[in-house]
Amino acid sequence: MLTEFIIKKLKTARYKILRDGTYFGEIPTIKGVWSNAKNLEDCRRELAEVLEDWLLLKIRSKAKIPGFNIKVDRRELVRNA
Repeated sequence: MLTEFIIKKLKTARYKILRDGTYFGEIPTIKGVWSNAKNLEDCRRELAEVLEDWLLLKIRSKAKIPGFNIKVDRRELVRNA
């Protein structure tokens, strides 16, 4: 489930070469998820890591994530009641 979400979002990534010759990558639909590296391959890899970290932080904080449904274990709800 996580991998599918990451792959789907990475397909929407946009990359450009900056004036200093480095590569900049971002996922336009997710504010704050971007990367910058000396070559395109490293930029893509870093962008995937940033997206993964962003996703895990959202899940941990129980925030809503557009296009991603978190399934809650009902036993967890009983224990916390």
